[in-house]
Amino acid sequence: MALRFPNQQQPASHDLRPERPDRVESRLEMVAHRMVGQLKRLQRSGPSLQRMVTTIDQLGEPLRSLDEAQLRQRIEPLRLALYEKGLTEQTVAESFALIRELAERILGMRHYPSQLTGGLIMLQGLVAEMETGEGKTLTATLPTATIALAGIPAHVISVNDYLTGRDADQMEPLYKALGLRVGRVIHGQSPAERRQAYRCDITYATNKELVFDYLRDRLTLAERLDPLLLQAEYLHGNAPRSQRVLMRGLHFALVDEADSILIDEARTPLIISGGEGGSEEREFLEQALELARTLEEDKDFVLDVARRQVLLTDQGKQTIEEQTQPLGPLWNGLVRRESTIYQALTALHFFHCDEQYLLRDGKVQIIDEFTGRVMADRSWEQGLHQMIELKEGCELSQRRETLAKISFQKFFRRYLHLSGMTGTAKEVTAELWAVYRLHTCRVPTHRPVIRQLWPDQVFTHEQDKWQAVVEQIRHQHQLGRPVLVGTRSVAVSEHLSKLVAQHGLAHQVLNAKQDATEAEIISRAGQAGAITIATNMAGRGTDIKLGPGVKKLGGLHVVATERHDAARIDRQLAGRCGRQGDPGSCQAFLCFEDPLLEGNRAGVVAHLVRRLATVVPVMRSSMARWAIRLAQNHVERYHARIRKELFRRDQAQGSLLSFSGRLE
Repeated sequence: MALRFPNQQQPASHDLRPERPDRVESRLEMVAHRMVGQLKRLQRSGPSLQRMVTTIDQLGEPLRSLDEAQLRQRIEPLRLALYEKGLTEQTVAESFALIRELAERILGMRHYPSQLTGGLIMLQGLVAEMETGEGKTLTATLPTATIALAGIPAHVISVNDYLTGRDADQMEPLYKALGLRVGRVIHGQSPAERRQAYRCDITYATNKELVFDYLRDRLTLAERLDPLLLQAEYLHGNAPRSQRVLMRGLHFALVDEADSILIDEARTPLIISGGEGGSEEREFLEQALELARTLEEDKDFVLDVARRQVLLTDQGKQTIEEQTQPLGPLWNGLVRRESTIYQALTALHFFHCDEQYLLRDGKVQIIDEFTGRVMADRSWEQGLHQMIELKEGCELSQRRETLAKISFQKFFRRYLHLSGMTGTAKEVTAELWAVYRLHTCRVPTHRPVIRQLWPDQVFTHEQDKWQAVVEQIRHQHQLGRPVLVGTRSVAVSEHLSKLVAQHGLAHQVLNAKQDATEAEIISRAGQAGAITIATNMAGRGTDIKLGPGVKKLGGLHVVATERHDAARIDRQLAGRCGRQGDPGSCQAFLCFEDPLLEGNRAGVVAHLVRRLATVVPVMRSSMARWAIRLAQNHVERYHARIRKELFRRDQAQGSLLSFSGRLE
């Protein structure tokens, strides 16, 4: 593959907040790009990259004999070369060689050839698929520092505050040695702290905080975004808006766990809202919740488990109309009446404590379904949050009114230069190209992967599955191996914790309730005999270091207690063991009563397979794997349709707004 580094195009002097303009595509163009995406296969690193790695090695050899002062004297000439010549093969090779040498001296970590390859791939604006445990955090320093030395603000984007803080703290000494400032954007910071973080050469931020700050800036700037107008305000205004915004624009983004941020979370729009009014609707919402509890499933409403939707029947609509007639004028409108009951039924049947949310300090706090972490100060819209608060007996918060809204798809397409890295990209290669124009390139591992994937254990009933899980934990613990158990929710992790405790096994639980002690729990998870029961918090990005003597015992053993909606998430959990050539093993314990095979999430074919497997026990394991894969495919296709429809709506809205001259 030919090397094509981005042109070093600095924004015009009057452009205070540069970003790529929206690309509004016709329906034919969208279809064509998706067809091309389906035909594209995951690329492997080619001769050009290998040649560049060889050049970096050659340039790095003389650096090893320099003392620290001589090495630092190389930084300023490199910076000037990047400013004057841009990102050429020569300047990039010199930059990578210098960064690698400094990393070895300051961090005690020297970039492997595979990491050099990954850095080159990302610098070209591609997604690097690197096996879990290959050191993506260190790899990211190569393109990020090179871009920052060239004078371009760089954003390194991760999925949660823990990884943002951890990665920034670990890599900051290297960046400081290069004369670069590092900022962090996490939840709870003041506007002044955020503004200062974005003023740094390199800013580490979570995807949600980044997008919300972008929306806040849009609200500050309103619809008057003309660059010349902003420049005029800056020169002549007493309080120019450009000094009140947080961000400096969308120059360069390196997205960690790109498939999670750009694909999985893309179906959820980001919304900034404000208080809509007082609490005069409390009685109205209480009436709705009370009425919803009296409605009968399959008679008044039907639950679509796959889509997490409630469908009111004709009988149900008639019942609601009859029951609400004496309740007052708020119930007179058809749309308001049925939509309110819909939200009440959704709160009752699809949102459960310690699964979608938890109760803390008398408040309902949302649990992020992708990371397993609490999203403080966030709320569901359209009255759903208030319904859940009433259901749990909490103090009622104000209903929220949408002030600004954007999707991840629309936001990330606005970066002038977008790249990413992940361990699980091959299933979504086509979508990454179709939506973001991101090619994907696979990076060979530094050492052979010797992780063992043991055969799945399949059970008919959930009780039998949990007994087998506990027995497996006990057995591996007796061997002295550390064990990591992956669970679906807070409730399931606590249920398993009780079962393990009944057998006298000391263990740690990591879920949304233990977010304050996450780093401490992870630091002990790889010690001999350690048992850690965790939700998705111990999935992506979590690096579990093996304690003394653990490698000889077989390394970390991972137990998966069910399959997730996407096979990529299962691979991420398995990737916590067997990293960088270390030994490790993973085994899944599955059951026909698992949520993935529940209701209509599995699809008709999977249901037939499930029924057949229970009749013919000898075929249970193989047919269960087939049924689970069918169920995952069913859910993955549904989620892909949601993202596709959201993308189409973004495009349609872009056409309308460009015609009217308005922004979001």
